[in-house]
Amino acid sequence: MTALALARSWRPKTFSELVGQDHVVKALTHALDQGRLHHAWLFTGTRGVGKTTIARIMAKALNCTGADGSGKMTSEPCGKCPACMEIDAGRFVDYIEMDAASNRGVDDIAALLEKAAYAPSNARYKVYMIDEVHMLTNHAFNAMLKTLEEPPEHVKFILATTDPQKIPVTILSRCLQFNLKQMPVPLIVEHLEKVLAAEKVAYEVNALRVLAKAAQGSMRDALSLTDQAIAYAAGKVTEESIRNMLGTLDDAYLIRILDCLIAKDGASLLAVANEMGERSMSFSLALQDLSSLLQKIAAAQVVPESVLEDWPEASEIRRLATQLTKEEAQLFYQITITSRPDLSLAPDEQTGFAMTLLRMLAFRPGSSGGSGGASSSAISPTSRWCATPSSSSKNSSAHSSSCSNTNGNKANYCSISYR
Repeated sequence: MTALALARSWRPKTFSELVGQDHVVKALTHALDQGRLHHAWLFTGTRGVGKTTIARIMAKALNCTGADGSGKMTSEPCGKCPACMEIDAGRFVDYIEMDAASNRGVDDIAALLEKAAYAPSNARYKVYMIDEVHMLTNHAFNAMLKTLEEPPEHVKFILATTDPQKIPVTILSRCLQFNLKQMPVPLIVEHLEKVLAAEKVAYEVNALRVLAKAAQGSMRDALSLTDQAIAYAAGKVTEESIRNMLGTLDDAYLIRILDCLIAKDGASLLAVANEMGERSMSFSLALQDLSSLLQKIAAAQVVPESVLEDWPEASEIRRLATQLTKEEAQLFYQITITSRPDLSLAPDEQTGFAMTLLRMLAFRPGSSGGSGGASSSAISPTSRWCATPSSSSKNSSAHSSSCSNTNGNKANYCSISYR
C-alpha cells in the first residue's frame, strides 16, 4: 500500500491542530461558539498556508453532529460523526470544492448557484468552497454578486485566493476577509520536529532549518521537502544531505567570502567562486543567501541582541559584525542584491558571480582592489559619476556660469556657457 504524503497525512483536522494562524482561528472559533456566522468568508495568502484546510475544518464545524449525536454546532469538530468523516474522506455531498482556475466561466458559476437554491440533503449547511477565486471572469463575478450578498439561509460560501488584488471590490465588500500569514522559520522547524519524531525519522535541527528556509513560509512545501529529504537521505536527515538535495550553499562558503573581502585577498576570493562552480551550486541562491547574511550582520552592528542563539552561524555573525564597518556591510548588501539580475546577462552564472565578488572588493572603501589596481580615490563609491571639465587639462574647455534672479525669489535661472 502506498503511503500518504506528509502534507496529506499531517493536514490539520481541527482548529487546535492548525499551526501559525492564531488570529484567524480565534475569530472563527468565537463566531462558531457564539452562533454569529457570516454567510461568506474570503481567505487570502500564499500557497501552502492553510486556506483549503481551514475551509474543510469550517465545513466540519458547521455540520458536525457530535460523536454522541447531540447535533450541536461546535468550534471543535468531533471527527467521528458521519459528516466529519465524509468531509475528511472527500465524499460529503453538501461540501462542494470548486477550482476556479479550471471552472472560471459564467456557465460554471450559474450551474453552482442553481444547485445552491436546494436545501442540503443530509446536513445543517451546504458549503461551497471556491479555490483561486481570482481566476473567475468578470461575467462570472457579476453572476454571483446577488447570491453572495443574500444567499439562502442554508448556504455558506468560502472563497480562497493567492491574489486578492484581482477580486472586484463588489465581491470583497460582501465577504469577511482573513489574511493568512506566512509561516516563520522557527514555527516550521518546531512542527517538522514533531512530525519526524512521530514518523520515527532521525534528523539534525540545522537540516530542518535549511528545509524551513527553503519552504519560504509554506508549511505544505516544508512537508513536501521533508518527504523528499527522507527519501534522499535514506536514514538520518542531515544538513549536508539537505544542502546537496536542494543545491543550497553551506554558510561556510559565505563566511569564507566575507573573510576574503576583509583580508582584501582577491586570489582566494576567486578560488572560492571556482570551488562553488565545481560543486554545481546555484549562484543566484548564493547571492540570495549572502544578502541575507549581510542583513543579519548589519542588524547585529546596530542591535546586537537581534542575533538569536539558536542560529548556527550566530558566533560568526558577531565576529564579522566587529570586523566589517557599517558602511562596508551596507555597501556589500547593496551590491549583492543589485547584482542578482545581472547573472542572466553574464556569459555564465559563475562569471557573473565572480564579477560581483570582484566588484565588492574593488569598491570597498579604502580598497585598491587587492592587486595593485587603480587607487582607492579613483574607485571610491562616494565619487561622483559626472565631473566638470578640469581646468588643468590642456584640451578641456573653459567654462563659465552665470545665474540671474528674476521676480524676486520666485525663480532662479542658471546657465552654463562653454567656450
